[in-house]
Amino acid sequence: MLNSERVRFEPAGENYRLVATFDFRRQIAVVKFVGPHAECDRIDAMTVSQF
Repeated sequence: MLNSERVRFEPAGENYRLVATFDFRRQIAVVKFVGPHAECDRIDAMTVSQF
């Protein structure tokens, strides 16, 4: 967990990372980033908005 709204997951056998935001009140999840570890290391997971 990055903060109260943003979470980082490591799906696909930990080969990729997925960053998503959650609005629990409205029951909405928004994917902000999907990519390999090397690419994720170059971004700021708290501010990225790839999609």
